[in-house]
Amino acid sequence: MNFTKDISRRGFMRIFGAAGVTAAALPVIGQSQNALAQTAQAPAAGQQRRRGMGGGAGSDFGDTRVRDANAVIISSNENPLGPAACALEAIQQFSGAGGRYHQESKMETVKAFSETFSLKPGYVSMYPGSGNAVDLALYSNIGPDKPLVVADPSYEQGPRAAEVMKAKLFSTPLTKDGRHDVKAMVAATPKAGAYYIVNPNNPTGTMTPKEDLIWLLKNKAPGSIVVVDEAYFHFSTDDSMIDQVAKDQDLIVTRTFSKIYGMAGLRAGFFIAKPELIQKLGDLGASVGRNGSGSVSMATAHACTCSIQDSTLIPTRRKINADIRSETLEWMEKNGYKYYAGSQANFFMVDVKRPGRQFSALMQKEDVFIGRTWPAMPNYVRVTVGTADEMQKFQVAFKKSYETAPAAAHLDLPYSAYSELDRHYA
Repeated sequence: MNFTKDISRRGFMRIFGAAGVTAAALPVIGQSQNALAQTAQAPAAGQQRRRGMGGGAGSDFGDTRVRDANAVIISSNENPLGPAACALEAIQQFSGAGGRYHQESKMETVKAFSETFSLKPGYVSMYPGSGNAVDLALYSNIGPDKPLVVADPSYEQGPRAAEVMKAKLFSTPLTKDGRHDVKAMVAATPKAGAYYIVNPNNPTGTMTPKEDLIWLLKNKAPGSIVVVDEAYFHFSTDDSMIDQVAKDQDLIVTRTFSKIYGMAGLRAGFFIAKPELIQKLGDLGASVGRNGSGSVSMATAHACTCSIQDSTLIPTRRKINADIRSETLEWMEKNGYKYYAGSQANFFMVDVKRPGRQFSALMQKEDVFIGRTWPAMPNYVRVTVGTADEMQKFQVAFKKSYETAPAAAHLDLPYSAYSELDRHYA
């Protein structure tokens, strides 16, 4: 795909007039996507590398520890493929113009996304990552007299939002097959302000069927909103809820470029809702933190636009992830390891028959960094699907750690090395 032919040329020459010298100094494009990804991920031999900016190992936002260059990092649900080739090209082309504010870039991305789902203007807002979008979706619909209903285990951003907004929190268990129990969620309180659905769910990777979510829309508390976090949706084969937004339902859907698009460090996401719900964000007081809402970089926006327009990107990456995930789970089943079935995401949960934090410490000794645990599933750990080579190394380390007697797993982790309730968003 020729990216420069697919974007709007408005202002193109104006932008590049001053940026030409800088752009010319950037690396020449022509490497394959794999080669570029390897270049971006592999530090010089013998060096250590620092990943992310979060506060705990296995958090959903990376962490700040320095690790060996050969470490296998499958802890934060990042995509090892990195940005698509066209996204890397766009970043190189437009980074030289980074000295200017350029809202047109974000507007072009919003337009490309809206056209994909036949959404009218005014139904999509863009943010630096979906964390901000989820926060604002919840903040604008819950409060002291508007409780929040969530599933357990699920992503903790819901409970965090309830704490910020001083909203009562109602938590309902997942069904036996990992779905959000929408009937239990409705029954939890007749005064709900919002219901938070993560689909696929984090940490189980399981899907709640669309028909269940439509039932929730029809039977929810009067005046309430359903917030569906579709951060990992592209890895599944189910139907999105975005078409229900187009029908002006009391629904907010959020999306991110951090997962299948491989742009976690570039920060971009969408808030998708009917205009009146987007307008409610303006009613939030100054005391509610917005974390730079709306400040998406020009280079990121153009990388997002071309990624949306690449029709092969999602199915190709979905298959890569599904194949590696299936091969890994088949290996686990063959060896008698118990895992949480039904994941349609780029991660899965494994029962390690001991406190998950202890098992993670053993894995770290093998230079393999896996994800965290949830209070509802203390003996399970979450594992991100890495490359085929990374998952082979994971298997070796997992087998060795699993066969180590649990009594020998009482290893202390440094204070900064783990966070059960990480304060950062993915």
